[in-house]
Amino acid sequence: MSMFCYQCQETVKNDACTVKGVCGKTDDVANLQDLLIYLLKGISFYAEKAKEVGLNLDQQSGPFIMKKLFSTITNVNFDSERFEDMIKEAIELRETVKSEFLKAYKNKNGEDFDGNLPEAATWSSNNPNDFYSKGQEVGVLSTKDEDIRSLRELITYGLKGMAAYADHAYILNESDLDLFAFMQRSLKSTLDDSLSVEELTNLVLETGDYAVKTMALLDSANTKNYGNPEPTEVKIGVNDRPGILISGHDLKDLEELLEQTKDTGVDVYTHGEMLPANSYPAFKKYDHFIGNYGNSWWLQKEEFEKFNGPILMTTNCIVPPKDSYKDRIYTTGLVGFSEVSHIDERLENGYKDFSKIIEHAKKCNSPTELETGTIFGGFAHQAVLGVADKVVAAVENGDISRFVVMAGCDGRQKNREYYTDVAKKLPKDAVILTAGCAKYRYNKLNLGDIGGIPRVLDAGQCNDSYSLVVIAQKLAEVFDVDDINDLPISYDIAWYEQKAVTVLLALLSLGIKGIRLGPTLPAFLSENVVKVLVENFDIKPIGEVEEDIKKIMAGK
Repeated sequence: MSMFCYQCQETVKNDACTVKGVCGKTDDVANLQDLLIYLLKGISFYAEKAKEVGLNLDQQSGPFIMKKLFSTITNVNFDSERFEDMIKEAIELRETVKSEFLKAYKNKNGEDFDGNLPEAATWSSNNPNDFYSKGQEVGVLSTKDEDIRSLRELITYGLKGMAAYADHAYILNESDLDLFAFMQRSLKSTLDDSLSVEELTNLVLETGDYAVKTMALLDSANTKNYGNPEPTEVKIGVNDRPGILISGHDLKDLEELLEQTKDTGVDVYTHGEMLPANSYPAFKKYDHFIGNYGNSWWLQKEEFEKFNGPILMTTNCIVPPKDSYKDRIYTTGLVGFSEVSHIDERLENGYKDFSKIIEHAKKCNSPTELETGTIFGGFAHQAVLGVADKVVAAVENGDISRFVVMAGCDGRQKNREYYTDVAKKLPKDAVILTAGCAKYRYNKLNLGDIGGIPRVLDAGQCNDSYSLVVIAQKLAEVFDVDDINDLPISYDIAWYEQKAVTVLLALLSLGIKGIRLGPTLPAFLSENVVKVLVENFDIKPIGEVEEDIKKIMAGK
């Protein structure tokens, strides 16, 4: 065993990746990520201790922790050299925070601090060789108790997803020191061997509370900058000019790319989780913003090859590229892969320089057409609530019998065809609410509409699952329902990586029960933790399609 990682749904045999990640992550990168997380816990220890002596360092340590947590999410960064640099930066910041805490402690108490320090707060080395061995030592299995380990990892993965959403908001100048404080308090808590299963379980639920706050923050940031998404028919064909394909989630990168490609003869297409950007009013003014190309992230090896032009990866979803198009891959932000071009952070003028990728595009052929037609998007909470009266009337007169939330992530495994089959076989009076790349399993099916309401309402990216929460809460008000679980809404969620874990915890924190989770239950949930989730929230695995549909429509 040269690594141990079970943070994503596709982990080997639903147990763990121990030699190489199914995602393509090497054991070296896995161990470096484990060490980085360990050091972030050490920084958090000092940042939280500093508060005990009246010193708040959240603005100094919080953004760093947020970005480094995000960098360890599945399919974000595969570059070992970048992680070595992050580890060095983490040690340097930890020592700075430590020094400020020790000074403040002595000023307040008149003596040096002599309390117990966890090793995460003291271990140090400048030798990259030590990074790899230490990463193996302090990884997931360093917590021996299976239930404590399960809860610690559940909290950590929830924080990783929260960090991703918080970072997107931060880029758009929206932040909340309270979120930084919670991330640090939670990371520090995972070092505390005195905490019981019950205390860690409570922290899991609190993570869900903060997940809701984080998604609301990002929703506010996106809509302030780009307007409320509008119901939109998105083109899925191509033009005959060179193009740039942009994937991931970062709307700021898209905005700057669109602005810099104006009048260059280069078109821009979205891919994967960037599809919902086509529904924001601010982007519709660009004539060269054509539409969406391709499908879910896991098909990129075939689809990127056919796009012919350069591809910009802005956040997670990159998979190890084939040699046939590796020279056309560009990463930016926290995304990293060795031997591909990386576009540096924003310049002093506040913008990234995309000139290199634009010049590259001009020399390429136009995209090979994969399909033609359009797909619908843009049904975030503002759009749906705008027709709430029509929705309520459709429910009251029996035209809509049930809403089925089929949000979350897509993945490679054949058993994910379950979600396509459910969508096809749901009764015609059922409406699907979706967000995230799980929608690619059914968003191109001709499922029709109900009185002008499409049977698939796409709220957007995975972080836009917040819209589904707002819609449910509003419907509860309209129908005068005290318990959100009494609404005609069922949850059939697909998960893949840590942002989906964050969404799940958000739903649990709101008291939503009866969630079906698939295609498998997370490997990092111990038998006893699963039991707690079942007893308190009625979480259940997916089953056979026909039987699940019967239960879904019956509200079971």
